[in-house]
Amino acid sequence: MSYLLEIRDVAKTFGPIVALKSMSLQVRPGEVHALIGENGAGKSTLMKILTGLYTPTSGSITLRGEAYAPHDPRDAAERGLSIVFQELSLCRNLSVAANVFANHEPSRFGFIRRRDLEKRARELIAELGLPVRADARVGDLSIAQQQLVEIAKGLSRPADVLILDEPTSSLSENEVELLFAIIERLKARGTSVIYISHRLEEIMTISDAITVIRDGEFVTTMATCEATVDDLIALMVGRPLQEIYPPRTVPAPGTEVAPVLEVEKLSSPERFHDVDLAIRPGEIVGLFGLVGAGRTEVMKALFGIYPSSGTIRLDGKAVRMRSPADAIAARIGFATENRKEEGLVLAHSVERNINMVTLGNLSDALGFARSRAERRQADIEVQRFGVKTNSISTVVGTLSGGNQQKVVLAKWLALNPRVLILDEPTRGVDVGAKAEIYRIIRELAAQGTAILMVSSELPEVLGLSDRVVVMHEGRVTATLPAEGLKPETVMTFAAGME
Repeated sequence: MSYLLEIRDVAKTFGPIVALKSMSLQVRPGEVHALIGENGAGKSTLMKILTGLYTPTSGSITLRGEAYAPHDPRDAAERGLSIVFQELSLCRNLSVAANVFANHEPSRFGFIRRRDLEKRARELIAELGLPVRADARVGDLSIAQQQLVEIAKGLSRPADVLILDEPTSSLSENEVELLFAIIERLKARGTSVIYISHRLEEIMTISDAITVIRDGEFVTTMATCEATVDDLIALMVGRPLQEIYPPRTVPAPGTEVAPVLEVEKLSSPERFHDVDLAIRPGEIVGLFGLVGAGRTEVMKALFGIYPSSGTIRLDGKAVRMRSPADAIAARIGFATENRKEEGLVLAHSVERNINMVTLGNLSDALGFARSRAERRQADIEVQRFGVKTNSISTVVGTLSGGNQQKVVLAKWLALNPRVLILDEPTRGVDVGAKAEIYRIIRELAAQGTAILMVSSELPEVLGLSDRVVVMHEGRVTATLPAEGLKPETVMTFAAGME
């Protein structure tokens, strides 16, 4: 069988650091080939080699039977290989059309032909069926819509091989189905897709073959029809992962605790209306809905980012959240879904990121930070969360996605919050890191923290939550106990069919 793309024994080292030991991958024409492995396994390094950002230390790569060694991503695209990175590479102040055709805009005599640009963008958006406008400013779009624009950008050039890196991390179920329909059309015309995702259920649905990578080395390739999720998890982490979700903490019989956070008729114009919810100490409440339901907007209002009306009570007392400073003063933490832009300062150290919220508590009477206290607190949180880092001085942007997420959680846990708001807490992290984050969330709840969590992954919501609040088009449609709750029931309320 001839392969469209063939990678043999590729390695990559950075001085004494081995990023990729020995990687092999063979992709057939018109095939969806999944590449899976934990964060830090070497997937990103391999993708950067394929797109010309890195040069392999050893090994060989062929594309269409010829030696393949691109100089940069533009050279790779011209040779027929395109990639959609997990982390968005969009210019927020430009239009959708300008982003989709960035670096290869239709032009004449060196000038961009804007009418032609917008016309081609509208045609591509219509062909893909994307729910965005070509003239919309990217900065005004939701994260999910921006993800779809990123995908359109990757499809704006003809490609023999398309790499999709965590393409559904911000997408709703309906948008995932839209993406899968696009992939099927690509397959039909002979395009090969390398599909990278931590969502194993998706991989079982969309892929034809699966390659597992662990610790920088090729483990195995198998036909998807011969694989099981349990097999894949064991191959990825090198051990069976029997229980992903820790058991719920069962309250003592007859125990009824007053809510630490109560919300009544909370509203924010054009975002959500008349939202009621309550969270008790030690309880995890999952907030679920399709994209556009208003979940994240409710969380941002509770944290003082969006103005709102209605009543918010903490320990029975009415409070106003005019800004994030008010929320932090009330010991409410908010771990945002966009950790790289809103949750972390990537150029700063692990220590500085962990202490960012509580720096005032670590300062002396004159307002000067006490470096010994900072180091001590950072060390405590790194140990508590099991952050894999060489030291607390390591730049946080160099850590894997799972460890970055742990730093985000550690930052807020240093506040000792009464209420912790989690927006997509495991977005873009592997199954091993997910299990660790689930354990941490459960432990926090067991210690009495009230947790409000948004997740687009329904199994995650059902597996972690004690109760589920369902939203549709800015309104709460149901509040349900999670124990024994069926996905079909939740989706019915999320779709506004009840």
